[in-house]
Amino acid sequence: MFRAAVVLAIASVLLLALALISVLSEEDKRKIRALPRWAWLLVILFVPILGPAAYFVFGRPVPAGKSGSAWPLSGFPEPPKPRAPDDDPEFLRSLDQPTISKEDEELLQRWEEDLKRREDEQRRRDHDN
Repeated sequence: MFRAAVVLAIASVLLLALALISVLSEEDKRKIRALPRWAWLLVILFVPILGPAAYFVFGRPVPAGKSGSAWPLSGFPEPPKPRAPDDDPEFLRSLDQPTISKEDEELLQRWEEDLKRREDEQRRRDHDN
């Protein structure tokens, strides 16, 4: 029983320290949600385990690239992004569009003609020898 109390006390102090570091290291005060910074400091310091936990759930800034709320409004998670190109409808639509320009087609045709001419010349030389 004593060991469990020691582990819980260490976890509580660690959670308190992490919450304080997070609150104090946030440069932009406006990013902290729900309460002002000074109020979060008081909650974290005077409400032992629930204060730091509440800060991490309700007050911590949202990471860059995520929406403003931690939970989607509809109650359902967003559908996952396609994992492979052939699962992406936009990619499949792009396959129907021609990707080679007229200039590229003409250049490719000249290269093919040049290659064929060189192969014919090589065959004639090999045949003559």
